[in-house]
Amino acid sequence: MLQTTEFALLRRVAAEQAENRAPSLVTAVVRGGEVLWSGARGEVDGATPTTDTQYRIGSITKTFVAVLVMRLRDEGKLDLNDALDKHVAGTPFGHLTIAQLLSHTGGLMSESPGSWWERSVGGDWDALLDRADEDVVKHRAGERFHYSNIGYGTLGRLVSELRGMSWVDALNTEILAPLEMARTTPMPAAPHALGWAVHPYADVLLPEPTPDAGAMAPAGQLWSTVTDLSRWARFIAGDSGTVLHPDTVDEMRAPAAVEDGPVWTTGYGLGLQTWRDNGRRFAGHGGSMPGFLASVVVDPATTTGALAMTNATSGVGVSTLTVDLLKLVDDYEPAMPAEWRPLTEVSQELLALTGTWYWGPTTFVLKLMAGGWVDLRPASGAGRGSRFRPAEDGAWVGLDGYYAGETLRLHHHADGTVSHLDLATFIFTRTPYDPKAPIPGGVDDRGWRPGD
Repeated sequence: MLQTTEFALLRRVAAEQAENRAPSLVTAVVRGGEVLWSGARGEVDGATPTTDTQYRIGSITKTFVAVLVMRLRDEGKLDLNDALDKHVAGTPFGHLTIAQLLSHTGGLMSESPGSWWERSVGGDWDALLDRADEDVVKHRAGERFHYSNIGYGTLGRLVSELRGMSWVDALNTEILAPLEMARTTPMPAAPHALGWAVHPYADVLLPEPTPDAGAMAPAGQLWSTVTDLSRWARFIAGDSGTVLHPDTVDEMRAPAAVEDGPVWTTGYGLGLQTWRDNGRRFAGHGGSMPGFLASVVVDPATTTGALAMTNATSGVGVSTLTVDLLKLVDDYEPAMPAEWRPLTEVSQELLALTGTWYWGPTTFVLKLMAGGWVDLRPASGAGRGSRFRPAEDGAWVGLDGYYAGETLRLHHHADGTVSHLDLATFIFTRTPYDPKAPIPGGVDDRGWRPGD
């Protein structure tokens, strides 16, 4: 990167570490498939921490658990609308759906019943259930976003039940090994930072405990490094390798609930936090455990991302810092647009479908994309538009916008020529209200005529 860019990044990190008294602070910026820059301030064991120094990442753990759940969904082993009881029996909140647990909209209490779980040695699943009763549900399901750590402890149990192994073993096999994230572990492995509380009125430290959280571990147990968390930032941006289809990652980033009303700036998807800022959309997650703070944020549109980890209980603005680093890079060195290249192969039948279609009198345009995908949207204005991915039966399935999840089908006349498109019962024809197409309600035999 340019020297001016690197200086601006390091200056921002240095200010955060000094002004907010972080014992140590490590950061990195990624774009596309590489780490553009990393920086560190403070000390671990008397030396500047490196990209291989472990820090506890707290609730960023939830993003890994969510990916394990989405893999189960993509394999057909569960549906996000399934009630928890279908897969994990015996809880007082078995009526909640998997999607509600993922998005913190089930109304569950924020912490687990009993002692402060983040500073306590955790018990097993049965011990957690023994402490839970009907009072664990604080809000009507779907009523609001209410962050729930016990919900993610439960999702970890769900993974264990359906995989027949611990959630950690599933994590190692299905995510960490394929992504070569060998330094992401449930307990610290040297070299690692110690967790500290910084005295509010004196420059002195108090060590924080880092116990195994047991059944609550899926909510915040993991440790990681700059190298590994940089790979995870790329994953959240869409570089998901063989672990998850990029469309599923995109689904996870979409807000299922918002926290601040209709003109929202912060929300939560399926295991990922999401933000809006001056027309830009960010996704990622923060993490907080006694002695540690962490944040990873990406802009999927540019694939630029940033991360930060510190070994302080509070006071260090890692979330703001990561967004600032991301913006600095995009301001100083914006990403180059990808080169346009023509398609290497094309179906002549699909090519013949491109161009103008009409929903009633409204003009739509269908465009051909790579891989046989199509894009259908109004010729002007916002309106209802979506991208569609080919399905096995010759139809297409909507990926986004109004028609997400809906089916687009092509119909023919008896002579084989194209008759119309059927999209979620809406009929699209080559001319406005084509009388040869099965328009619901029929088309007046007198056709188009002057007004009276």
